[in-house]
Amino acid sequence: MDTRKVSAQKPSILMEQHKHNFTKSDHKIHEYIAKNSDKVLYYSLTELSEASGVAEATVLRFFRKLGFKGYQDFKVLLAQEISEDENQTNDETYVDRIRTNMVHAIEDTYNMLDLQALEDSIEAIYHSQDVVIFGIGSSGIAGLDMQNRLMRIGKHADIVTDPHFQVMRASSLTENSVVIAISLTGSTKDIVDTVKIAKEKKATILALTNYIKSPLTKYADFILLTSVKESPLDSGSLVAKITQLYLIDLICTGITMKNYEAAEKVKMEISENIGNKLY
Repeated sequence: MDTRKVSAQKPSILMEQHKHNFTKSDHKIHEYIAKNSDKVLYYSLTELSEASGVAEATVLRFFRKLGFKGYQDFKVLLAQEISEDENQTNDETYVDRIRTNMVHAIEDTYNMLDLQALEDSIEAIYHSQDVVIFGIGSSGIAGLDMQNRLMRIGKHADIVTDPHFQVMRASSLTENSVVIAISLTGSTKDIVDTVKIAKEKKATILALTNYIKSPLTKYADFILLTSVKESPLDSGSLVAKITQLYLIDLICTGITMKNYEAAEKVKMEISENIGNKLY
């Protein structure tokens, strides 16, 4: 099928047009999407598979029958369709909407926080001399901030954002290493492939992600969840990054509290040395 023709149609209309050729499983997927389009927009492939009661491979075949390369392509068009409908009915200004989204994002992430996983993660990072942060794109930016925070309290950590370097770094890990994998979707192939190598090296894996069921979490020892589920049109949004930084702040604060005097001493020395660079 010509993908240009697919991209010109709304997913809801496209599914109706192909309905007569659907199998029993296809009808289950279509029915679920039709009734839960606002949820599906934020689902991982695994979540949609479980929610509709159909195998992941069957779900992928369903979207390819419609002319899409895969699930992500479908979600992009679905996001556009939903956005168009919301713009026609929503009178809320973008200023109000962003503020509301940020406040809710922090509150929701707080409410779903696994305190035991947080404490276990802090312990693992605190005691390890080989801490590595993996992130790509927007998640890589959050990883850079985490490295900066850890450095300011005297904890060294590597941050690797290039997929090829990630594979190289993962290959050198040991059972004494701790990997912090940051991926909002938990489905970024480069991150998952890298973490798989790290797991084979017996490293401890901490996943900062939005989806409890994703390819990434299959390899994680500890999972800390953020609450913001981005639509394909909002990839890399500030609201999503805020929730990642919130979890990072909790981790770094927890590590600081475990060795407060030493952490404060390092922070003071860094402040003094950086102060010398100011006029």
